[in-house]
Amino acid sequence: MSVIYNPNTLPKNDNLSRFAYSIDVDGPLYIQKGKMVAYYGALKFEMVGTGILDIVVKEAFNAPMYAQDFVCVTGRGKLILGDMGNDISGFDLVDANFTIKATNLLAVPSTLRCQESTLPGYLTLIGSGRLLVSSNGPPHFLEPPCKIDEQAVLGWADCPSPSYRYDYAYVHGIISAVGALSGITRSGEEKQLDFQGKGNVMVQSSELGLAGRGLLAQILRQIGTLEKPQLAEVAQAVARNMKG
Repeated sequence: MSVIYNPNTLPKNDNLSRFAYSIDVDGPLYIQKGKMVAYYGALKFEMVGTGILDIVVKEAFNAPMYAQDFVCVTGRGKLILGDMGNDISGFDLVDANFTIKATNLLAVPSTLRCQESTLPGYLTLIGSGRLLVSSNGPPHFLEPPCKIDEQAVLGWADCPSPSYRYDYAYVHGIISAVGALSGITRSGEEKQLDFQGKGNVMVQSSELGLAGRGLLAQILRQIGTLEKPQLAEVAQAVARNMKG
């Protein structure tokens, strides 16, 4: 029989399973929109950057490009997060400088200052606190120098931003070469992120993105919420596009 949890038996800031995580909320916490599974207590959810949160956001979540993807949780209680069956891992940072792929940052406390990285698609976290990371397969850490498929990279700590490296021995023909130079590549064998210097790199156990995060997956999730007339409109739009 499965375990039946209540506020007293839920783990404190730890996994319920690979795919669910329980957090004791006692201060402002930023979570990815739509990842709340359940909660106990008096918690309030507000869009980042609205109302009285503006002052907090300026200091703790200074990343306007990604603000619409996160919700600020305040109050006291127990919060359970999930992410479409992706792995969830917690990591404690102490006086750290950690850069994380924005799509994989599931939750971060206000004790960690969050700002946009110089590398597009990444956020840099500075300070101390526990962050939650979503990944396609369990994450692992590697020590530089190393070259990694960019889809497998989750983030890095205390080392310089990586550069791109192309393996031209693997790129065959003028079409493949042009594709690699324009950033359109087939796999990590053609193009990698090259890490040098001291520090460590977090990678996931897959070269694929997070499950359920693609555009098609998002559309399919919405299909079940539509009424028959709306479904008919969708079918007509699909038919028109198929002809085109």
